[in-house]
Amino acid sequence: MQPAYQQGPASHGDSSPSHSLYGQSSYQQYSQPFPSLSQLSAALGGLSGVPELEVEALRPVNLLQERNLLPPRPLQAPEPNLSAELKKANCSPQTFRCTLTSIPQTQALLNKARLPLGLLLHPFRDLQQLPVITSNTIVRCRSCRTYINPFVSFLDQRRWKCNLCYRVNDVPDEFMYNPVTRSYGEPHKRPEVQNSTVEFIASSDYMLRPPQPAVYLFVLDVSHNAVEAGYLKHFCESLLDNLDKLPGDSRIRVGFLTFDSTIHFYNLQEGLSQPQMLVVSDIDDVFIPSHDSLMVNLKESKELVKDLLTSLPAMFSQSRETHSALGPALQAAYKLMSPTGGRVSVFQTQLPTLGAGLLQSREDPNQRSSTKGVQHLGPATDFYKKLALDCSGQQIGVDLFLLSSQYADLASLACISKYSAGSIYYYPSFHHVHNTAQLEKFQKDLERYLTRKIGFEAVMRIRCTKGLSIHTFHGNFFVRSTDLLSLANVNPDSAFAVQMSIEDSLADSSLACFQAALLYTSSKGKRRIRVHTLCLPVVNQLSDVYAGADVQAITCLLANMAIDRSISSSLSDARDALVNAVVDSLSAYKNTVSSLQQSGLIAPASLRLFPLYVLALLKQKALRTGTSTRLDERVFAMCEFKTQPLQQLMRLVHPDLYRLDTLSDQGALHLNDMVVPQLPLVHLSAERLSRDGAFLMDCGNVMVRNNNVDVLFWSLPLCECQTHIPELETPLSERVRAFLDWLQDDRAFCSTLHVIKDDASAKSTFFQHLVEDRSEAASSYYEFIQHIQQQMSK
Repeated sequence: MQPAYQQGPASHGDSSPSHSLYGQSSYQQYSQPFPSLSQLSAALGGLSGVPELEVEALRPVNLLQERNLLPPRPLQAPEPNLSAELKKANCSPQTFRCTLTSIPQTQALLNKARLPLGLLLHPFRDLQQLPVITSNTIVRCRSCRTYINPFVSFLDQRRWKCNLCYRVNDVPDEFMYNPVTRSYGEPHKRPEVQNSTVEFIASSDYMLRPPQPAVYLFVLDVSHNAVEAGYLKHFCESLLDNLDKLPGDSRIRVGFLTFDSTIHFYNLQEGLSQPQMLVVSDIDDVFIPSHDSLMVNLKESKELVKDLLTSLPAMFSQSRETHSALGPALQAAYKLMSPTGGRVSVFQTQLPTLGAGLLQSREDPNQRSSTKGVQHLGPATDFYKKLALDCSGQQIGVDLFLLSSQYADLASLACISKYSAGSIYYYPSFHHVHNTAQLEKFQKDLERYLTRKIGFEAVMRIRCTKGLSIHTFHGNFFVRSTDLLSLANVNPDSAFAVQMSIEDSLADSSLACFQAALLYTSSKGKRRIRVHTLCLPVVNQLSDVYAGADVQAITCLLANMAIDRSISSSLSDARDALVNAVVDSLSAYKNTVSSLQQSGLIAPASLRLFPLYVLALLKQKALRTGTSTRLDERVFAMCEFKTQPLQQLMRLVHPDLYRLDTLSDQGALHLNDMVVPQLPLVHLSAERLSRDGAFLMDCGNVMVRNNNVDVLFWSLPLCECQTHIPELETPLSERVRAFLDWLQDDRAFCSTLHVIKDDASAKSTFFQHLVEDRSEAASSYYEFIQHIQQQMSK
């Protein structure tokens, strides 16, 4: 059996962060009791007056003894130790979150904690309530250009002090009027000073050119492989159904480009009796046959667009062309879109084989379960990166839908989206008949994709309190400067991570603030600025740093860092660094904070799930070894780690497991006239399951299990599972459906439900997610924490 980690040195003497990523279960029983809160307070010392929640966060937990680590509900972000007024004003952790809710005063203190400092940001997420402000004057600091926010100080009615650089600024006359209360002389009650997330309608000062219309170009693979997969018919049907829901106004422009060994353009200009195909066969020197008629106003040419979508599947149904000229097709798309910018949606079903950007197969199927190392995680050519950077410069975002049954070198293809701020979708083994589960997922993803809001020609800048600095970004973007990201397109389902460092002491500050400002053009041609501000306390005690550790945010930031390490160094180095991150942080806590003499592996309650989450990371497709994993699937998992919002990413890393047959109305939530029963989380271990129970696993995609209805997983073929649960007129059936609806309402996109029978071979996929158990290639949780303890004792 291969361990879930690779043995690596675990030095603790070096205070620099380069050592770790900063650069069937059985348990032994112990009789030693946990200390009480009063005992803990005395042992930690110097915590008089500290809120009880902080003391609880520092409570030592013996990981070798404690068998019930999970909270009853999915873990929430820890609350920073702020006054009630500041807490209320602070940014939602679903939007803006820090790995440490108490910021160390110095880099030396941060190094002692052996925890990463960073931000996780979901800047354009769907919000039910968003204050939108129209003002002739957008108030900003004259020095650092921070937008006025709830954490500035008003020295009087005419002066305010910036909370990032501390400069004193004048209050403009217009700001003296409050549009909400319709009163004068109360600048501190303005909406932008009352809300940590606001959106400004920008003036012409924020425009380099007049706002462009919403422009959408669809680039479609129509080779024989694409015809066999059968995606084109369903794409055309979905776009037909959602044509009127595409974000935009009366100026929306659309275009279509299909390709196999040649490139086909479509003249859709108003006045034609039917769409006209224009074929360019010279893929070595791609040219645009006509600029005026290929990107057309949707309102004016809607009937021609509908005719094209209706006829496209049949036009290529008999194709025997096996080659794919994806690179030249993308070059053509770039030339078409350069005048305006916009969104390019690419649908590809195989390895590109002709013209610029052609690729060779690099995957060795015999190496899929290798424990020695994984090759070819980086791109084979810089063609797609260079083209993406050109696209970004012209405000073109490229989204990639890869629907492939064979290796297609996603490591290379993903660059076209990564550097143009696009999205990546992957459907392994896609087939419209043989894999209806993937078809259903594709259809739901596509509907969300076509109708969700979008921002064009965007940039995002992150500012922070003087003394703090940014040193690494994670996500899909182009870095324009040290704190500025270029986002040709921005969408509500993408997130970003940021690594921070402390350059100068924060001793003169009691609070540290971070502000993200996203400037974009809405689909209706309005220039807008969405601003998020986060405020956290500055501390000078190591115990306070640990008390404020956000274990989920830490895990997600480390996952991003590990992906980078896998590509720049090796997968084994990344795995070693993850293990060492646990060893280092728990060693630092044991040696510098906890003076209680306890045997076993001790962690503060705030980090009690850290080893479990890291073990779960090591068992994910992106980072696992010893288990057969297709290279494209591994690379896609890496892409998800770099772009998913925290809540979704944590469901991928450590799914939520519930026992459904115990649902009752006791403790139910009453939401929107609906009673939602609540369930405690179940540990991801087979010993917590029973054959007479019904279980649901939520890993961003929902799963169910019982005697007749076992587990589910979105990638399984329909012949082995159902995609719906029966709607019975029984109290339990109603509770289950209400619970599923509540889970779905908690996310922006639709999850696919799969119900797998108890005797289905597909249920093995479910058991792969039981991360606490031993598998053929990886250790159990208990074995893992024993390894951590051994490393700490070296």
